[in-house]
Amino acid sequence: MNRIVHGAIAGALFGLGLAISGMTTPDKVLNFLDIAGSWDPSLALVMGAALVVSIPGFAWLRRRGRTLGGDALPSPPSDAIDFRLLLGSALFGIGWGLAGYCPGPALASLAHGWSEAVVFVVAMLAGSQLVRIVNRGRR
Repeated sequence: MNRIVHGAIAGALFGLGLAISGMTTPDKVLNFLDIAGSWDPSLALVMGAALVVSIPGFAWLRRRGRTLGGDALPSPPSDAIDFRLLLGSALFGIGWGLAGYCPGPALASLAHGWSEAVVFVVAMLAGSQLVRIVNRGRR
């Protein structure tokens, strides 16, 4: 139960931060990526502020060795940079650049009821399931 409560609190804080900083607005993201046009550097400030807050938190959790809920910290699945990682990163970046959404802001944008956010989330879930099906066939 603590795990659900902690997850809900963390998710609510993350979504609130995204909404307050304007990151749920696709135009804000698209203007950040438009370096030769109407460039808006404020997304870099948001990312920097997130690092300032999260790095000490992760360092503290690493020293503690456990999550706030008492679970062991999961280790990264792999530290190898391979073709699959590069392809997935490229597809993520292309999708982000086309729509102005990445998964967190898209989910937070559902609270606004914006139809483009709904379309993005449905497409994101469909892509995730497609990869799961492809990976199942590879095993």
